[in-house]
Amino acid sequence: MPLDGRPGLSAGLELRQEQKAHPRLYQAMDLLHMPLLDLQARLTQELVDNPFLELVEPGDEDVESGDEVDWEEVLLDDFDPGGRREEHEERESFTPTVTATRSLWDHLHDQLNLLRLDERQLRIGEEIIGNIDREGFLTCGPDRILEAVESRLGDSASVRRDEIEEMLARVQAFEPSGIAARDLRETLLLQLRDRGREGSLPWRIVRDHFRELAEHRWSELAEEYGITPQEVQEAADEVATLDPKPGLKYADGADAYVMPDLTVEKVDGRYVVSHNDTSLPRLRLSPTYRKIAADRARFEGENRTFISERLNSAQWLIQAIEQRRHTMLRVMDFIVERQRAFFEKGMEHLRPLTLREVARHLEVHESTVSRVANEKYVQTPRGLYPLKFFFSGGYATDGGPDISARGVRAQIRKLVAEEDPKSPVNDHQIADLLERDGVKIARRTVAKYRDQLGILSARMRKRL
Repeated sequence: MPLDGRPGLSAGLELRQEQKAHPRLYQAMDLLHMPLLDLQARLTQELVDNPFLELVEPGDEDVESGDEVDWEEVLLDDFDPGGRREEHEERESFTPTVTATRSLWDHLHDQLNLLRLDERQLRIGEEIIGNIDREGFLTCGPDRILEAVESRLGDSASVRRDEIEEMLARVQAFEPSGIAARDLRETLLLQLRDRGREGSLPWRIVRDHFRELAEHRWSELAEEYGITPQEVQEAADEVATLDPKPGLKYADGADAYVMPDLTVEKVDGRYVVSHNDTSLPRLRLSPTYRKIAADRARFEGENRTFISERLNSAQWLIQAIEQRRHTMLRVMDFIVERQRAFFEKGMEHLRPLTLREVARHLEVHESTVSRVANEKYVQTPRGLYPLKFFFSGGYATDGGPDISARGVRAQIRKLVAEEDPKSPVNDHQIADLLERDGVKIARRTVAKYRDQLGILSARMRKRL
């Protein structure tokens, strides 16, 4: 290779061009990746930061501003005029505020503080509550709580174990019912007690024969209690109405907003996709600033650079938002076309679909489709779904369209729902029934999907 430096110069030029393109490319990818609420906040902030951007509101296109503002001074002072920034800050109401929800521990502390307790009892109660996990179970034994309380009190008097047990019993009487239990059996007993069922057959079975109950050994339990297997099953049905994880009803996550980015509606027999972006700030180039920028020859140095950068940034953002909108609509249009049977007939008819397949059809990169599907939701006639719901692998069928893995799981759920409770279908039979419908699937795969759906085995589902 010649040592005249030219190859190195060429590589350097290519590298600089690549670096120059990257910031805008990354910004465009970020905009595509953003869910609607995040994009809403981003555009609101851009309105504040860039004087070339202006909010479009109904009927304001022909309205002239009556403010006497020196726009050249505003522009060259990096958009910091007194009073003008406040107008944009008021527009931050576009972003919904998430209201904080109270946690399980907040509810338990509220109930603890309603009791008339001395400092010693209060510290024991706080220590118990502090060791309850989000499912509502106590995660340590009385001895550890005793040691922790003694350490907090810092006096020479020792804490008795019966004090711990007494306060634990008081906490276990709090809402939600079944709280602060040390295992599943105890939380079920607490809930039955709170229902006034202490001493009943369900309560005695849980207390004395929990393993047999869990394994559905109705005949053994019937013989033990001198009753019929049907009576045992009725008792088990009552136990099944209890909450195995009572703390989760206060688990956080209910404060997360889900706003659909897209909407699918059926109009005159056709499925029409629209963008649910009415809450987004509508942006345009400010006519006033654009007029000033047209005479950039009057400005020099940093002022001229500032004008160019802000104008280019504003133009690019408006174009990027429109491109994002166009790309999302194209992706969803293809999904609707591919999954029409799902929209018409339901989950069992969901077809397999991959990101690569959509990208190939739209002639875009696979990562673009991935960003479109990220944390985006679509409102459809069948409900609200994340876009990722429509992507999954699948199975070939005999003489018909392929079916997705979600479609297969839906069929399994339907077969179980329609079975005879006294003679439930086992995994082999489910696989045979699916194969009869043209879906070839192994028994072990049926078992895996059944477990994912939270459906018990045929033996455990059997009714007497």
